[in-house]
Amino acid sequence: MAKPMDFERIERSARTAERVRNTVVYALLALWALVVLFPFYWMILTSLKSYGAYNAEYIPQLFTLSPTLQNYAEAFTAVPLSQYFVNTLIFTVVTTAVMMVVTVLAAFAFARLDFPGKNAAFVIFLSLMMIPNELVIITNFVTITNLDLRNTFLGLILPSVTSVFYIYLLKENFAQIPDELYYAAKVDATSDLKYLWKVMIPICRPTIVTITILKVIECWNSYVWPRLITDDPNYYLVSNGIQEIRENGFGRENIPAMMAAVVSISIPLIVLFLIFHKKIMAGVARGGTKG
Repeated sequence: MAKPMDFERIERSARTAERVRNTVVYALLALWALVVLFPFYWMILTSLKSYGAYNAEYIPQLFTLSPTLQNYAEAFTAVPLSQYFVNTLIFTVVTTAVMMVVTVLAAFAFARLDFPGKNAAFVIFLSLMMIPNELVIITNFVTITNLDLRNTFLGLILPSVTSVFYIYLLKENFAQIPDELYYAAKVDATSDLKYLWKVMIPICRPTIVTITILKVIECWNSYVWPRLITDDPNYYLVSNGIQEIRENGFGRENIPAMMAAVVSISIPLIVLFLIFHKKIMAGVARGGTKG
């Protein structure tokens, strides 16, 4: 039979082991956070250095005693970055709104409605995820060009109004809602669209919010398709603006101003994520839960 002193020793050993384990875990997390966040810190730091101070540094400095906002003014005057912000906002809002309508309706049809060949159609639909994006871009480019929609917002938006993955994610959430709710709604003569609006969407709001935010981030960061389909500066997005700053020589010469432009473009997404990060995590977690 163990003595009380033995139990105390075992308990102290367990607490010591737990403290050591927590210390190691937090140290590794802190190191990982430093690795991840340092590029952002360096980007912001560089944007606050003057052109002369930056070029005078033979050894990069990890801080500056004379920060300046002049680089931000130069970034917005080197190219019409404000117009690119407006274009990106229009593209992001319209694309996200249309995609959410398409995604919600498609997910509802696959999750709740019964029609011939539904399972086969869903399998074929999912198989589209196996097609490389490069092939889709080529097909979309040929289609948009043939429709004479290059250098238009419609040409920018149309290829991005659907997503197989988002439809699948929302369909799995809709499928978790008990069938009894649907049958009860039908007894009360509730239409499918009203049931979708009043019952399914409120229950799956975390996932819908997550999809919306992820689509906003995707649209804001779009580069390849806008770069391919537009050569008119009136339709450039912020990603095109960054590339234009780099290509016209200004960004290559004035790195602080280039970093200022990158910071300006990144801030809206960072703020958006910080505000809704809990909803994003909740929506992703719900999407991976069955039952």
